[in-house]
Parts: sequence; structure tokens; C-alpha cells
Amino acid sequence: MTNPLLELSALPNHAPPFDKIEEQHYLPAIETAIEQARANIDAIRDNEEEPTFDNTIVALETASELLGTVTSVFYNQLSANGTDGLHELAEKIGPVSSNFSNDIMHDAKLFARVKAVHDIQETLNLNAEQQMLLDDTYIGFVRGGALLDAEKKQRLREISERMSVLSPVYMNNNKKSAEQFEMVIENEDDLAGLPESAVEGAKHAAEEKGYDGKWLFTLDMPSYIPFIQYADTRELREKIWRAYNSQSFGDDYDNSEAVLEIVTLRHERAQLLGYTTHAHYVLERRMAERPETVMDFLAQLKRAYKPAAEEDLRQLQLFAEKQGGPEPLQPWDVAYYAEKQKQTLFDFSSEDFRPYFPLQQVIDGVFEHFGKLFNLQFKPSDAYPVWHEDVKVFDVHDKTDSTFLGTLYADFHPRSGKNNGAWKTSYRDQGLFHGKLERPVIAIVCNFSKPTKDKPSLLTHGEVETLLHEMGHAMHAMVSKATYRSLSGTNVLWDFVELPSQIQENWGYTRETLDLFAAHYKTGEKIPGALIDKLNKAKNYMVGWGGLRQVGLATLDMAWHSQDPAGITDVAKFEDDATAGTSLFPRLAGPISTHFGHIFAGGYSAGYYSYKWAEVLDADAFELFLERGLYDRPTAEAFKNEVLAKGGSEHPTVLYRRFRGRDADPDALLRREGLMDAA
Repeated sequence: MTNPLLELSALPNHAPPFDKIEEQHYLPAIETAIEQARANIDAIRDNEEEPTFDNTIVALETASELLGTVTSVFYNQLSANGTDGLHELAEKIGPVSSNFSNDIMHDAKLFARVKAVHDIQETLNLNAEQQMLLDDTYIGFVRGGALLDAEKKQRLREISERMSVLSPVYMNNNKKSAEQFEMVIENEDDLAGLPESAVEGAKHAAEEKGYDGKWLFTLDMPSYIPFIQYADTRELREKIWRAYNSQSFGDDYDNSEAVLEIVTLRHERAQLLGYTTHAHYVLERRMAERPETVMDFLAQLKRAYKPAAEEDLRQLQLFAEKQGGPEPLQPWDVAYYAEKQKQTLFDFSSEDFRPYFPLQQVIDGVFEHFGKLFNLQFKPSDAYPVWHEDVKVFDVHDKTDSTFLGTLYADFHPRSGKNNGAWKTSYRDQGLFHGKLERPVIAIVCNFSKPTKDKPSLLTHGEVETLLHEMGHAMHAMVSKATYRSLSGTNVLWDFVELPSQIQENWGYTRETLDLFAAHYKTGEKIPGALIDKLNKAKNYMVGWGGLRQVGLATLDMAWHSQDPAGITDVAKFEDDATAGTSLFPRLAGPISTHFGHIFAGGYSAGYYSYKWAEVLDADAFELFLERGLYDRPTAEAFKNEVLAKGGSEHPTVLYRRFRGRDADPDALLRREGLMDAA
């Protein structure tokens, strides 16, 4: 059987041949790729020449290219187009890949060569990127257990193997739990309050499922959010809120046991490697460095956000009572009355923006934005097969000299088998590939409102922010100038990775940027300046509420990972205790932990704080654009060349200081949010 995953793709930029890849190709491809990688690594280990940077460190960097290509396709498809078959494969592939990784990390002879190069680093005259690759390689071996005795190495192997299964199981449970909820509405009166776009979307969803003459609401964001914001029928708001907040808890896809096993194994691994907790293990390789730094950071934010959030809720309660609303408000009332209060205070509705944000127009405008900012050009291409008809592909070029920068896939709408949320991912990072510097193959995956029979996909302003955010990640990868793929693009310390994405959201509030694409889908009329002004006046509406929520999630993450979990038996009770200081309501549904994919299946364990950490950086960095001009070329080029293009080739503190001329001002975020006095 020819296996398209085992051949160098003949497509432009060696992009994956999605039209030829089938489920049965993955496991044999991974097994073959592991054999090839193992042979390459054995050759490095058994090389009789003296260990050098090139014959050991660079050789290791490139030894598993085929395996990296196959696994990137597999795991990205698992998230974006996951079938039951792919999820079953994940439980087989995870242990195989984990064991191979452990074989490398625990090979004493191989590590001796790495250590030999590391020991003579001062004599090697390495540049900054080479030095980072050497350090990362050596530290990776140590953190992978290279210094442990045989018994501990074996236990570490068992832990890694089990954890490689648990994360896909957790993710699949989330997906299945969410997909089993359907709220079918038969009485049109129950749609009262909902905007036309939400009603049309629900009718379209019902027709797709065969519920003719009815309306279907699900836990997909484009369905859930409008319902919880606008539906007048309180009982139905409560129903969908409880379903959303009880995912993977108390049902056939309960993740409680998986959560407890994951945190237990993470703690045991940290202890084996000589760390106090999983948080200590993780944060050693972050800007924050220590759990105490993170907790101090969160405490500082909590001092500002909690009183502001309490005042937000008090004012919302008063407003709701004047509207004849309930006393007290419950969680399923907050978004509903907040939307009404915002309309009253600022004289606009979130729905007022939809007609001005048709998806294709927004895409074109966001591309124009990055053209003005970083001098990039995006050309639609039909040269690449895709994994679903919703997916669009673009070739990205630098307009300065028409240099090809990479391939960008964009997957916009929800469907069965696709994870909720939005993310940027990589099928191949920029850097050495088959002996040459090759350009990246990147994807952004979103879950935006679908088009209906009568209307194109019309976005909310929040969805426009999401697109800017994920495109910020994509551009971080796309403009990379690194030599080594493990150091290019978004391969940076985790609490720095959100800066390039979050800073882009700022442009979404400016008239200069919105005028590039915000025009009525029927008339072509540009978005009124008055509406943009209202948007900005409302920008910090309930900022305390939103900020406290993020601090609460980060606090929960740290609680799970900065202590010995041996005594934890009840996920919900543990979460209640951990979030008591950041919750303004008692828990009225399941715990967040059973569907908190970021920390249990998404790489953010002991790292969720990084969203707020990076917000400080992005607020400080954007102030420079506000001072010099939103599209000031020298400032944009400095950000592109000193932050984005460098990837992880140097420490983030060095990169940021080089761009900004100083360290970030820690007050920048609270200054932007109008909370300096509260702090």
C-alpha cells in the first residue's frame, strides 16, 4: 500500500495531500517514521567522531522530521475533523510516540554526546539561536529524565505512556458530552428576544438535523452565546447554561476520574524529576520562573478586579430590578441583563455590528490590515486539497520583494467532530526540512456563525477579535526567520506566546482598521463612526467581571498543579475551595475542571495565567503604536523583526526589551482597563 504520509508531498510548499490521506494510513506511517527516526538517532549516538554542535545537536533537531510531519497531520485532524476512528487511533498512537520519546531521553550514550557538547559550549562561538538550541536540547534531556536511575526512568516511561492516552480521552469526552446536548424548540414564542441571526442559524441547524419547522440550539459558541445573551425565556437560558457548565460531569462522558489521574501523574512526574510540584516543573521554563511569582501576579490583579467585579454585579442587579428582573440574579441571567444594560448605557447592541461584518469581507480586510502593518500579501489558492469544504487556503508573500512566506489554511465554521473554540496550529514550522530552509504550513481553526440560505456568515465584533487574535499567532509563525523549526514562530516560552495574538485585538477597536472592511453586507455602507465610538466607550464595560473570571481560572489551574493532589477525591469540592475567593456565585452546575481543556488537554497546565501576563505585554506594546501611529512602519517593522521573526531563538525578555527599549510597564494593563485607582 502506498502511503501518502510517507512520501515528500509534491504539493506546493510540501503541504499535506489531504485528498489522499485516509485513517488507515496514520498508524503504519507513524510506525515507519519512528523506525526511520530511531535509525537516524542510533547513527548520532554511535558516531565515532567527537561530538560537535552539527553532528549531535543539529542532527538531533532534524532526526525525526518524517515523524513530526505525520504526527502534526494526525493530531491537527483529530482536533479539526475528529472521527471516532481517529480518537481510537489516538489511544494507540499516544503510547507508541511516548515510548519512542522516552527511548531517546533515557539513552545514556546519546545524552553523553549532548552533554559533551554542552560542556564545551564556551569554546564553540555559537550565535544566539545556536546557543538556545544547545541549551534547549540539553535541558530537554534533563527534564525528560536523562539523569534518573533505571528504576525511575521506567516509572517515568509508564507515566508518559499513560498521560499520552489521557489527554485525547479527556478531549474526546468533552466533544462527545457537548455534542449530545440538543435543545430543540418547537414553540416560536420561546424564541422571544433572540436576534434574527440567531433564529435563522437555529432554523438552519434544525433543518440539517431533520427537525423541520423547529429550531435547534447547541453548545457550539455561535449557538450558545446568542441564546444566553438574548433569550427572554429564563427557564431555557438556565437549561442551556447548566448544560454548558456541566459538560463531562455526571454524564456518560464524565472526566472527573481523568482529571484526578492527570494531576496525580503530573505531580508524580515532577517529584521524580526533583521538583516540588508540577507547577515548579513547568514554570522553570517560563518567564515567570516560579509559582510564587504567578501567585503574586494573580493576587495583584485580584485586588483590582474583585472590587470592580462586585460593583459590576451590584449595578447589574439594580438595573435588572428596574427591568422587572429576578432578585437575586443567577449566572444564567448575567449575560442577558449585561447585554440589556450595555444597550441602555451605550445605545447599541452587539447585534448592531453583524451586518457590517460579513465573513469574506472581514477576511479580506484583516489581510489588508496585515498588509499595511507588516507588508504582507495573501493570495487565495486552489492548488492545495483541504480536509473540509469550509477550509480556504492562501499563499502568503512579503510585498517588499514578493518572497514566499508560507501556506495558510483557514477553517471557519463548527461541525460534528470539530473541537469548540478557536486556535492556530502548525502542520510544519519554518526552518530546516530535508536539509533546506522551508517555509511554514500554518492553519487557523475557528467556530464562526455559519451562513444561512438567505445571508452570508455575519460575525459579531467578538468574532472579529478572535480572527485578529488567531491571525496574530499565524503571523508569528509566518514571518519567522529562524533556522531551526523547534525555535521558530510560536515555539517560545509559553507566557510570551499570547503577546503576538492579543496585541492584534487592539486594532479591532480603531476606526482606521475597521474602515478597511466594516461595511454593510447589503448596501456597502461603511460602519458608522458613531457606532465605533460607542464600541470604544463600552470597551471596559464589566471589565472587572471579565478580569476576575480569568484570574479565577488561572487560580484554579495553579491550585491543581502547585500542591500534592493525593488527598483530592472530589473534583467539584476541590474546585469550590480553590475558587472561593474569585467566585461571586456558588457553583450551580458541574465544575469547570471537567471541561477545562486548556489545562487538561491543551498545554496550558500551570500556565493559564499567561493570558493575563501577555495582556500586560500587549497593553504596553500597543501604547507605542498609539504614540507613533497605528501603522507606523518603523514601529511595525521593529515588532515584526525583533519579536515575531525571532521566535524562540532568544529569551523573550531580551526580544521585548529590544523592541520597546525597556521592560514592559506592569501598570499598562490596568491603565488600559481604567482600574489603576482600584489597584
